[in-house]
Amino acid sequence: MKKLGFLSLAAIAALLFSLAFPAAAAVPKAPVPAVPALALPPQEAAHPQIRDALEAMRNAKHHLEAGSHDFGGHRVKAIQHLDAAIHEAEICMSMK
Repeated sequence: MKKLGFLSLAAIAALLFSLAFPAAAAVPKAPVPAVPALALPPQEAAHPQIRDALEAMRNAKHHLEAGSHDFGGHRVKAIQHLDAAIHEAEICMSMK
C-alpha cells in the first residue's frame, strides 16, 4: 500500500514539473534596451526638474522686478530670495 502511495505521489510530481517548466519557458521576456555605456545625456537633460525650476524662478523674478508696487519692502526681499534660490539651483545643475 505504501508503494502505491509513493508511486502516485511521484507520478503527480512528475506531471506537475512537466507542466510547470514548459509554461514558464513559453512566457516571452521583455527585451532589455541597449544603452551605450559611454552615451551620457547633456547636463540639462540630466536635471530636467531643476532646469524647469530655474526657468520658473527667473520668470518670477522678472515679474517681480517689473512690478510697480513695493509691498512694504517684501517685493525687494522676494527678489533677493529668488536670487539666492537661483544661485543654489545653478550649483545643482553643475553637479552630476
